[in-house]
Amino acid sequence: MSVGLGYDLAHLGSQDLLSADMGMKVREKRKFDEALAERVRVAFGPRRDVVEKRMFGGLCFMVRGHMTVGLVGADLMVRTGPDGFEDALAQPHARPMDFTGRPMRGFVFVASTGIATETDLKNWVGRGLAFAESQPAK
Repeated sequence: MSVGLGYDLAHLGSQDLLSADMGMKVREKRKFDEALAERVRVAFGPRRDVVEKRMFGGLCFMVRGHMTVGLVGADLMVRTGPDGFEDALAQPHARPMDFTGRPMRGFVFVASTGIATETDLKNWVGRGLAFAESQPAK
């Protein structure tokens, strides 16, 4: 299946969401990259405290009750927290998370080119883990 600008989304998983459209509720599909989800699972290693939750129309990985990273389309969302935000933004292929149209401080999106290698992906997952582990467990 391809949509819009020639993007092929056949390899993406989906989640049904309800959204408001002109006052009416409609069911729409949100996509995330299943292959990337598997890569993220591998990047977490043998941890047994990682919980996956469907959020933001994608998939989030929680540790100790805190969001660490998530998938929205082919992008990786990383929760850096406010203290790690500026450093994360200075990294190649990172941009503020603007899921709602308004940037959210403490969260970044990393484009697929920024997580092309396993080392890059592990580094970003590590940033999300560092934030979650710095917080009291929920």
